[in-house]
Amino acid sequence: MKNLDMNQLLAARITERQENLYRLAFYYVKNQEDALDIVQESIRKALTSSNKIKDPASIDSWLYKIIVRTAYDLLRKKKKLTVADDETIEYLRSGEEDHYPDLDLQKALEGLSLKYRTIIVLRFFEDLKLEQIAEVLEENVSTIKTRLYKALQLLRANMTEQGETKRWKKN
Repeated sequence: MKNLDMNQLLAARITERQENLYRLAFYYVKNQEDALDIVQESIRKALTSSNKIKDPASIDSWLYKIIVRTAYDLLRKKKKLTVADDETIEYLRSGEEDHYPDLDLQKALEGLSLKYRTIIVLRFFEDLKLEQIAEVLEENVSTIKTRLYKALQLLRANMTEQGETKRWKKN
């Protein structure tokens, strides 16, 4: 496939997946500006490296890989400091109901290390198959299966712990 054709295909996939790419970036940084920066930088990287795509069927996994790596880079630069944007602060101040009704799940996910949280997000929030996750994270499928199993165990333990803490506080 010619590079021009690959760039057109890549641009089409980016346009189709823009919400997914933003959501994945936002999940890591928790603020709109940084998430948009990650997406913009990832698109730049993708377009300048489009000649490295060997199989057009793997474009989605390749894009997710770039988003994840760019998010990791930004988090490393910021020393994992999360800053709330103005919208988030205003939202929390207003007391509006959350769009994600299961705050316990969000808190439990935040309690996981990044390597486990990433697998949960890619598998259940982005609906990627284990093989795609392995490609994104450049790991063996068996490693991804093991980490997913461990992540689910840890998530269950975090959720149980939060439930017990809530019951204890009520009494």
